[in-house]
Amino acid sequence: MDILWFNWRDIRNPEAGGAEVYTHEIAKRLAKKGHSITLFTSKFRNCEKEEVIDGIRVVREGGKYTVYQKAKRFYKRNCSKFDVVIDEINTKPFHTPKFVDKGKIVALIHQLAREFWFYETPFPLDLIGYYLLEKRWLKNYVDLPTITVSNSTKEDLESLGFRKTYIVHNGLNVNLVNKDSEKADKPVVIFVGRMKKAKKPQDAIKAFEIVKREIKDAELWMVGDGYLRKKLKSKAEKGVRFFGYVDWKIKDELVKKAWVIAVPGVREGWGQVVTDANALGTPAVGYNVPGLRDSIRDGYNGLLVDTHPEALADAIIRILTDNKLREKLSRNAIEWAKQFSWDRSAEEFERVIEEVVQQS
Repeated sequence: MDILWFNWRDIRNPEAGGAEVYTHEIAKRLAKKGHSITLFTSKFRNCEKEEVIDGIRVVREGGKYTVYQKAKRFYKRNCSKFDVVIDEINTKPFHTPKFVDKGKIVALIHQLAREFWFYETPFPLDLIGYYLLEKRWLKNYVDLPTITVSNSTKEDLESLGFRKTYIVHNGLNVNLVNKDSEKADKPVVIFVGRMKKAKKPQDAIKAFEIVKREIKDAELWMVGDGYLRKKLKSKAEKGVRFFGYVDWKIKDELVKKAWVIAVPGVREGWGQVVTDANALGTPAVGYNVPGLRDSIRDGYNGLLVDTHPEALADAIIRILTDNKLREKLSRNAIEWAKQFSWDRSAEEFERVIEEVVQQS
């Protein structure tokens, strides 16, 4: 198949996140199977306008806000070439139903924005987005085949009227360990992710302040970068270490040594950081929100808690002080992670788009 994939960022964009990892891991496997993949995305500083990455033709035009109009023009210039168009929606869609034959479109939605509007956009845009824009944008997609990554998002979409939803889970971004990994000598809690409001890194730090009262030698490792990092670092108490952005080898070693990973946040599509940590033998404590309640089975590979730092702290203390519980969660975490792989996800993704092409 000739596949055109619209996404606002690609894997080499400095702002790339979990959605871009998903896109790249699936697309490169489809390319390896012999499909022609063109990823149309936005430009970033000093980028190539066009290049091939892992068999994927990447075309970059426009910026964060103009890429959508550029995508429409690109399609109109090349429409006869493509069998299927994937409209990957990260808050704002590419509005493909307005210029592409609906029989050719597959939507990809990791999660709804919902509460993100209040954390990452200013007033009054947050109110407009939450109460008006998202629902208005998505109503044009309710009859289209739509891929998502978790049952939580599937339910959210169905509540908006979506009728053809398919779940294709995330794979693993780490090498699975076969037994309990070697942990740090002292109790270590780790946070991994972008340090922005929607990820709530401040909740991990607040929870750790409570943990530290009970467990004097505990440490919190904050891994990742973002606009909140400097502020959080300036106010953090003793025992909190900020590593900033690190390459994947260092990150994986840190996660492997941690006793538990703390995952606060507004919502997730799936909770990739949970599954990757599980694959390294590290259980998770996360807020009971969409995405995390899918990637964490409460009491099996981690613990789900109410959405406030005190509850997060109580669960972390429980895991750090209860060796049997921690060892059980760690073993189960590895078993849980074994079921996920990008190869399997790519096979499932391919089946969906083949079905669309056959019916068009």
